[in-house]
Amino acid sequence: MADYSISDIYQGGYSTFNQDLNRNYSSVSTGYQVDVSKLGVSTDPRTANILKEVSEKIAPGQKVMELSLIDLGSPIEAIPKQHLDEVRRLSRLTGVEITVHGPIADASGISGREGGGAFSEEQRKMVERKLLMAVERAHQINPDGNIPVTFHSSNQLPGPTWEKTKDGGRIVLMPIVNQETGQINVVKEQQRIYPGIEEKEGKYIRPEILDVDRQLKIMNQSEWDNALQQLIIPKEHADRILRETYPLVVDIYSKIKSGEFKEENLPIPQQIELSRFRNAEAQLDDIQEHLSSLFSKAYKAYRGYSQFEKKGEKNAGDRGMEYLNEVAKDFSEKIYTPKDGKIYVNNNPMENSRALQHFMESLRIEALKGREIDAPPVYIPSEKYALDKTSESYGNVALEAYKKFGYKQKEDTTPMILIENPPAGGGLSRAEDVKKVVQGARDVFVKKATEELGMSKSDAEKHAEKMIGATWDVGHINQLRKFGFTGKDIIKEAETIAPFVKHVHLSDNFGQDNVELPMGMGNVDFKEVMQKLGVQGEKARKIIEAAHWWQFQQTSPVGISMEALGSPLYSMKQGPYWNQLPGIGGGYFGGYGATLPQINYETFGAGFSNLPAELGGQRGGGTASGGRGRMSGTPME
Repeated sequence: MADYSISDIYQGGYSTFNQDLNRNYSSVSTGYQVDVSKLGVSTDPRTANILKEVSEKIAPGQKVMELSLIDLGSPIEAIPKQHLDEVRRLSRLTGVEITVHGPIADASGISGREGGGAFSEEQRKMVERKLLMAVERAHQINPDGNIPVTFHSSNQLPGPTWEKTKDGGRIVLMPIVNQETGQINVVKEQQRIYPGIEEKEGKYIRPEILDVDRQLKIMNQSEWDNALQQLIIPKEHADRILRETYPLVVDIYSKIKSGEFKEENLPIPQQIELSRFRNAEAQLDDIQEHLSSLFSKAYKAYRGYSQFEKKGEKNAGDRGMEYLNEVAKDFSEKIYTPKDGKIYVNNNPMENSRALQHFMESLRIEALKGREIDAPPVYIPSEKYALDKTSESYGNVALEAYKKFGYKQKEDTTPMILIENPPAGGGLSRAEDVKKVVQGARDVFVKKATEELGMSKSDAEKHAEKMIGATWDVGHINQLRKFGFTGKDIIKEAETIAPFVKHVHLSDNFGQDNVELPMGMGNVDFKEVMQKLGVQGEKARKIIEAAHWWQFQQTSPVGISMEALGSPLYSMKQGPYWNQLPGIGGGYFGGYGATLPQINYETFGAGFSNLPAELGGQRGGGTASGGRGRMSGTPME
């Protein structure tokens, strides 16, 4: 006989006296309770028929609904304004709160992918206008409140490849951007072999691992060295000709230049030497133009790096700009001479050549190292570059929205702009990245609101904090697991973003791909994450994003999500809870069971019509119908 008991198969019932939410009443239970009034579901982003979507998905009694206007399959422009008005009416009629997920776009201005992607200011401005349009359309749905509108921190921006370490993690492949052209490239960790002695094997080699930061530094040094090297040989050639020809033409050079003497009156040999001299002089002028161009490139590279670094502290970019300013001052004093209260270019070519040589030497790597300055950072991490541009876009959108819906209005109905973390592995997808985007956007808003609107800094900061926050997607950040990170690492991410969270997206997965299942069906440590998000996370609206559940199971994820999140079954917000339903009639995976079988009504109903005729009812089958009697036994034949 098999060695099992019924308790090994079904969990049995529960006691109403036991309200322990930490108990695993259900296989999908997360141990964390979410009130239904804060739990919502998103519409299908693949269709612009939002009227059908909203009507169908609020039918079960949802109190929160998120319109997924993310431009997947159908752009937001495909939704008529009349449909948004109708959604507003439905919202008011049913008491359902509407939130919006705006278009997924790169506010940094990047277009294309790694290898062919590039940043452009024109693209950034176009995206900024599109984001503002989405905010304005969201306001149409709820013109009386501060409707939450979520945008991703990035979309096409490539992110770094991480590797889990004992101390946290390190980047082994990092996308970078050329500040001058906006073109994207990558650097990756590499091993290099140098001459030396490897003690273990006695080989005359020395292996060394170069991390991405060292590789980036080498790349910038090579770029700068090569640019200067291209000017050295033509400079040496021009200097040689000057030394050969200057003694032969020095007496008549100034006279010919002033027009006192005509060149054709010179002997042929002297005309030839003068021509060589002029060619050398023209070559030096050309070298100076190229060197000035390199100076400009270096200065802008240092300035850009300074802007992208932490504000308020002197960094490598600031030191680079200070040094270049000294170099420029020294060069200008050598090639310009004052005369009659005016500034004239020095007419002595030999002195100009020496000044140009000193200028060039001052820009060499050796000179920069002597001042503890790295080569001009023409290439910088693309996330650093994108962070500043993304913050600028969202800060501008917030300001323009406030001008329209908050500034000098009776009530501030400006929509909230919430920045969401995209799937881990993409650009700006870590908690620290989203935090910096939110802080940067707030700084942009405060700066422009004080300058353009005359607001006090304290008022501007208060409005910025109210309007700009974060949406935390618990499923997206869980995909850090594919880099070797653990649940504890992901919980730390939630702790980092907690002070900025105003909205939460719910989906579960196994940390490898961007899969969206209801909570409790993957390995997201939801209870621990929500505890780290604290009061902000508890107050936030929580939107179920379960695209793959809709796609493959073709049923609503709401019921199973309420079971996973232990939501109260009744509106008084007391037990029993949805995660206790398996003990009543079977959960999602066990079937609902015969909770109200028809025989219960027939036997224990309020009337007697279904009782047997012998007991005064109307149910046939007894002797009154000619059959075998229930109480008298089998009749005689």
